[in-house]
Amino acid sequence: MTPWKPTREQILEAERKTVRDVIAPDLRVLFSGINPGLYTAAVGHHFARPGNRFWRALHDAEFTERLLSPFSEHELLKSGYGVTNIVARATARADLLTKEEILQGGKRLRTKVRRYRPQILAILGLGAYRLAFKQPRADVGRQECKIGDTIVWVLPNPSGLNAHYQQNDLARLFRELKAEVSW
Repeated sequence: MTPWKPTREQILEAERKTVRDVIAPDLRVLFSGINPGLYTAAVGHHFARPGNRFWRALHDAEFTERLLSPFSEHELLKSGYGVTNIVARATARADLLTKEEILQGGKRLRTKVRRYRPQILAILGLGAYRLAFKQPRADVGRQECKIGDTIVWVLPNPSGLNAHYQQNDLARLFRELKAEVSW
């Protein structure tokens, strides 16, 4: 699909839209964002907002041979990776989600993981993981809990708004995850 930039009106109209999962059974890693932003929902592709560092972190950690764009997200499936979200509806910021939405999203995500059986579920957002999975003391990295046979891993939110982690920090943490992936 050809990349395009949405108009301001298209972005504003994207509130409450969803973005289709990039998913298949038995993936190496299923990456889960918190929820789509408005820009992402407007274009219909994961982590699409300029400034989001997900695609760069994937490439820097050698999950992908070349730097993918949101518009080439389905290429992830060829390598055994996929993308979903805890909460499906788009918002301008993740902090606009209610506690109940995140808790319900966590339940839906666990159901999805049991159905598709990825080797690892990588949740991109520590705060959202803590709430959705009722793990208030969790930290970034591999978690003690599993969903069936699926290992749970937490990474920082790659949004450009997350100033706690710079690109080199994200790449290092994504590489730690990559070292756990087998197949």
